[in-house]
Amino acid sequence: MTRHLVRRAADVPEPSYDQLGHRRRELVGEGDGSVHTGFGLCELRPDGRVPAHVHSYEESFHILDGTVVLDVPEGSHLLEEGDYGILPTGVPHAWRGAGDAVARWVDMLAPVPRARYGHDTQAVRDLPARHPVRIDVRDPRTRSFGHFEPAQMDPGKQSQDLLAVSASMRTALLVYSGITVKMMVDGDLGAVASTMFMVQYAPDGVAGTHDHPFEETYYFLEGEADAVFDGEHHRLGPGDCAWAGAGCVHGFANAGQGPLRWLETQAPQPPSRHSYRFTRDWEYLREALES
Repeated sequence: MTRHLVRRAADVPEPSYDQLGHRRRELVGEGDGSVHTGFGLCELRPDGRVPAHVHSYEESFHILDGTVVLDVPEGSHLLEEGDYGILPTGVPHAWRGAGDAVARWVDMLAPVPRARYGHDTQAVRDLPARHPVRIDVRDPRTRSFGHFEPAQMDPGKQSQDLLAVSASMRTALLVYSGITVKMMVDGDLGAVASTMFMVQYAPDGVAGTHDHPFEETYYFLEGEADAVFDGEHHRLGPGDCAWAGAGCVHGFANAGQGPLRWLETQAPQPPSRHSYRFTRDWEYLREALES
């Protein structure tokens, strides 16, 4: 059974836009053996739209570039590069193009949509197309959204001003062994089935081989990575995507001289204990028992 996949940017087919000016490239889906993760790259033309609908899964998103309007029952939001958020299961929503260029975003769907059930999506009545407003991550009424800037990944430049563009203090950086992690979507934002966060490796950043009791997806944004999945080695760069299923033993190292950065998701949400099972720990135990 396949427990991982690697999709390089150059090898992912480009589907045609539908008649409403939208297209989605599936990077991880049911056909790949995924149970908990659907992951894709979405594009919407400035005059395009995605009509109102609901899912029987939760949807997280991160805007890569361009401008798009998201309509939800509470209002209409103008989303730009760096914005992210969560659409809980069963929440009606629609997308509208904006600006003068194609908008691109990645989406994380948890659990995976099933083709035999119409991809677990149902059309609903149109939502009011109100005047869109920018999200305010400090406003408790928009706690389902946040904003990311690459400068937030620099552990030497953290400040209250930078923290103020995130939804809560939970987004303070986790820094260890040349690796920085900034949480974006988690339980604090209302997610119950998944997480989404940004990872950055310094030039000497390394994560030893390990596995998890959940699935992970990695969408590479900057730099080059040496990655290993169940003994298979890959060099991955911007636009490439990889997925590790539960039990896949994987590890990463920065293969370049500059920062390495990727967007990462997990589904289901990690347990409070024993989220990581490092190879080195079990090798140490084996050697200790043998001696």
